[in-house]
Amino acid sequence: MSHPAVRTYIRQKLAQLIQEEYGAVDVIAGVATAGIPQGVLVAQELGLPFIYVRSKAKEHGTGSLIEGEIIEGQRVVVIEDLISTGKSSLQAVEALRAAGLSVAGLVAIFTYGFDQADQNFADAKCRYSTLSNYPTLISYAAEHGFIAQNEINLLNKWRETPATWGKDIAIDAE
Repeated sequence: MSHPAVRTYIRQKLAQLIQEEYGAVDVIAGVATAGIPQGVLVAQELGLPFIYVRSKAKEHGTGSLIEGEIIEGQRVVVIEDLISTGKSSLQAVEALRAAGLSVAGLVAIFTYGFDQADQNFADAKCRYSTLSNYPTLISYAAEHGFIAQNEINLLNKWRETPATWGKDIAIDAE
């Protein structure tokens, strides 16, 4: 968000991805909190209304989970910055569906590509698309000399089993 050229690039690419993958939509929804700034920018790019989904309902006022004007039946695309397991993203999707919106899908800047995320999105019957992913990042980093081959193997092992990865690695305390 601090770099206008990068911010513009991401905004334009997310808007393009939505148009290519999901066609015409009525509203853009951001997932609180990181999906909000990206979602606002994409909604502006597409000339669409913007709403956002909180992680939990407000404890005061209206107690809203969804902020912004919604109309039952609207076709919405959800914006997220990052997908790991998809849990928070899919909570937002379910909230939007419960409010009567038709969720066309979700777009994000990046995904780790965890099998769990793929399964969670499949179970929720929600398509998702991203601008980039972990294998692409690792490949780019290796190709440009940012990481060595032994580091690639270590990083790929992490991606295979992130929850248990560090438990079987001896760390040198020196």
